[in-house]
Amino acid sequence: MAFGELVRRHGSAVRGLLRRMGAQPSEADDLAQDAFIAAFEAVADFRGEGTFAGWVKKIAARTYTRRLQKEKRLRLAAEETREDEAAPEPDPAGRLDLDEAMKVLNDAERICVSFCYGAGLSHAEAAEALNLPLGTVKSHVKRGLDKLRARLAPEAGASAGRRGNG
Repeated sequence: MAFGELVRRHGSAVRGLLRRMGAQPSEADDLAQDAFIAAFEAVADFRGEGTFAGWVKKIAARTYTRRLQKEKRLRLAAEETREDEAAPEPDPAGRLDLDEAMKVLNDAERICVSFCYGAGLSHAEAAEALNLPLGTVKSHVKRGLDKLRARLAPEAGASAGRRGNG
């Protein structure tokens, strides 16, 4: 039952990654379960070059990516694509909430940022996992991080104006 212990140890981290990528809580639970089943079936492929957690997170992220691609194909077949949803308003209490901030990213940015920072993959590994050109992944990550910095940073203009009046 060593595998059960690995699931207990890493399950919440895998579900957290999937939530940051955009999965709803119940969907994250299902995807995490699917990822651990896939990991169990492919455990002979785990070469120990990284951590088990990183390996299973990569499997989970790929599983989520495939599900998104399938849903997108179904949605496109059923209706025209809606573009550019409005970004949520900043939290009036000034709290920093990464999950809320991730919602301002488009799907590609959210997935690339999650792969590189949530799953700990390099840009090259993320590009390989997503079957995207390396430059595309780097662009999505940069744009995503720029949006996150803007969303999570305190108002730069207000504090800069106050500093000069001392």
